[in-house]
Amino acid sequence: MRRSLPLLLAALLALLLAPPAQAAPGFRTSYETIPGAGGTPLRAVVVEPTGRGGGPFPLIVLPSSWGLPNLEYVGAAAKLAHESGYVVISYTSRGFHDSGGEIDVAGPDTVADVSRVIDWGVAEAAGDPARVGVGGISYGAGQALLAAAADPRVKAVAALSTWTDLARSLYPNETVSAQGVELLLAAGHLTGRPGPVLREAETAYRRGRFADVLPISPPRSPATRVSSIKAAVLIGNAWNDGLFPPGQVTDFFTALTGPKRLMLSPGDHATAELFGAAGLPNEIWESVGRWFDHHLKGVANGVDREQPVQLKPANGGAWRGHPTWAAATARTEVAPLAADRIGAVRPTLAESGTVLLSGALQGFFRIPVGVSTPLVDRGAAAVWRTPVRWQPVTVSGTPRARLTVTPGATATTLYAYLYEVNPLGLGALVTHKPVTLAGTGTRVVDLALEPVVWQVGAGNRLVLVVDAVDARYGGTSTPGASVAFGADSSLSVPLG
Repeated sequence: MRRSLPLLLAALLALLLAPPAQAAPGFRTSYETIPGAGGTPLRAVVVEPTGRGGGPFPLIVLPSSWGLPNLEYVGAAAKLAHESGYVVISYTSRGFHDSGGEIDVAGPDTVADVSRVIDWGVAEAAGDPARVGVGGISYGAGQALLAAAADPRVKAVAALSTWTDLARSLYPNETVSAQGVELLLAAGHLTGRPGPVLREAETAYRRGRFADVLPISPPRSPATRVSSIKAAVLIGNAWNDGLFPPGQVTDFFTALTGPKRLMLSPGDHATAELFGAAGLPNEIWESVGRWFDHHLKGVANGVDREQPVQLKPANGGAWRGHPTWAAATARTEVAPLAADRIGAVRPTLAESGTVLLSGALQGFFRIPVGVSTPLVDRGAAAVWRTPVRWQPVTVSGTPRARLTVTPGATATTLYAYLYEVNPLGLGALVTHKPVTLAGTGTRVVDLALEPVVWQVGAGNRLVLVVDAVDARYGGTSTPGASVAFGADSSLSVPLG
């Protein structure tokens, strides 16, 4: 017993003097005020990893969406900090909720805020300046892309439901996306403090002079700065995005020269990634995590070896990979369109649906915007039917309508809708696009509809409908006016 006592005391002393065991990896959160551009206070939720030493840690900055606070990404931030060891800063964009300043519509101060948050994350939260990522949804996504063009510290970007060209998004082919504009204005007034740029833009819009707003677009559009973006960029958008449709995104993605990944899937604005922001299982956010892991931490997870273009059909099906956006189209079929005429401008059953609602119904429940083509008013719409598809086929790419048009009024807005129609004449909207024409002379209009991947069932056909009224848009058509379409018109359908 006497011999064992010194041994026991030595063992106890060794335990007392031994360094404490490393705590299991976890995370802690804090609510901080971060000085943005010009000292404007930005309110932020900061999520830091614990049990992983003292850092520095890879840093991810997440600016909030239009009208939403910094709690938007808390679930995703917690997962990134806990599971992967990131410092994540989710902050309220300037002009909204608890942050200071005024809304400048992704102007210079808002973009500079991203850099100031990075500064703070490096100085105060052990962020690694050599491993910085920026991401976000909608307004936050656009800020992420603009910040990547301005700040070389940004090495990786995840832009979800993003705009790349503000004018193309809200003023496609000189046609105001009225529902989208009204939604953004309402949210801005309800949740924030509009600055001079937004107030002047709203005044011009209310006076019917939306074209006067266009000068604010280029400096706020990542497409004008694409050559300055050296970061690895992941973009995730929805086919039916009612605010930022996919055509402007596919063009921007094609122009990017660095590491890149494009994911287009069913749904409307922010619906595909909605639950992932809350920390729930979500394939878009899973890809975001893998993207940041590889490009910020060097994890060999294979994301760099996968096909960079990932497309999920708008009406359901598995992901399809392609090396480029152009490769999604294997061939193109051209269908001639007979001469036709709209005798009067009035509403028809052909419609593009409601912003946010229609795309969400398509994405979550596969309930498309429908139409009964036999009931479409032939006096107010031109209707062209293509041959029946006796074998299933996939529309994959950007359909185009080449129309020889003679408007009967000095201002005319046309809406082209492409439907999949069954033998009973019941149709599901595949894609659409507006165009506004000035003058009465005959001209050829090469109208690119929004890109889509859509599986057409055996026994069905594609039907193109063109009318002059749609509740989603602020058109300029004159009631009672006519529009003639020439016999040399055609429809080009991209097939996968």
